[in-house]
Amino acid sequence: MKHRLRTLAHQVYFGEGPRWRNGRLWFSDFYAHRVCSVDLAGDLRTELELEGRPSGLGWMPDGSLLVVRMELRQLWRRWPDGRFTCHADLTGHSAHLCNDMVVDPQGRAYVGNFGFDLDAAIHARGAESVIADHPQTCLALVQPDGTVSDAAPGELFSFPNGMVITPDGNTLILGETLGGRLTALDIGADGSLSSRREWAPTWPRVPDGICLDASGAIWIANPLAPECALIAPGGEVLDVVETGGLPCFACMLGGPEGKHLFMLVAPSSDAGEAAKAPLGKVLVTEVAVSRAGLP
Repeated sequence: MKHRLRTLAHQVYFGEGPRWRNGRLWFSDFYAHRVCSVDLAGDLRTELELEGRPSGLGWMPDGSLLVVRMELRQLWRRWPDGRFTCHADLTGHSAHLCNDMVVDPQGRAYVGNFGFDLDAAIHARGAESVIADHPQTCLALVQPDGTVSDAAPGELFSFPNGMVITPDGNTLILGETLGGRLTALDIGADGSLSSRREWAPTWPRVPDGICLDASGAIWIANPLAPECALIAPGGEVLDVVETGGLPCFACMLGGPEGKHLFMLVAPSSDAGEAAKAPLGKVLVTEVAVSRAGLP
């Protein structure tokens, strides 16, 4: 399928955590230290300014905004009345920077983390070596009251990153970026995860941000190439959107019918490079199948 790309926003340092809500795409801009939103007409707003490199976004049932603060390894909550407080300390359940997140209908948050200093490892050994050999890490589960635990006791993951929850609420699918795979787990009544299995291999693509469509396929942002790919259960590649020469780090379905695919692109994810200038963009195209599940 041929896709026509449109740029919604320029002057983005490094966009992450895109979420469609109330007619706007919300996202974090790491090195601008802000949470932004943009509509389909390109109206870009700053919704929240904060230090600590914002990343994953989600909402509680009462409308509170949850924001992952990567460098602090904390989850913060902006209440409907405007208060901004620490919701959970993730330092005991993250080995390095925290990153993406999905929030379920009960307000439980699943939060990933790098597991190690990715930039330093790549500078020292190169990306191929890091993909082949790297520390694994756990996935954090934050209950609505802020209590933190290991989401999948006994399980470690290869850079747990983007996540989706299926429409029936029974399955969480996780992108293991450095594992080159999508991993499915059953969601228990208490939010804990079990019965880990491979949902799809993605290599030579790797999944960064991901989103689910109504056919049951998953769009993956591929940080190794300028593309966003649609993956079926088992690994068949159903569609590829080329992202104008820039690697794709996050994606989200939204728009009035859920058929607009938003893609966050930038020249590099390296912190030293990405923080130098706002060279990233928010791109959008239309696809055949609408959004499903969470986020």
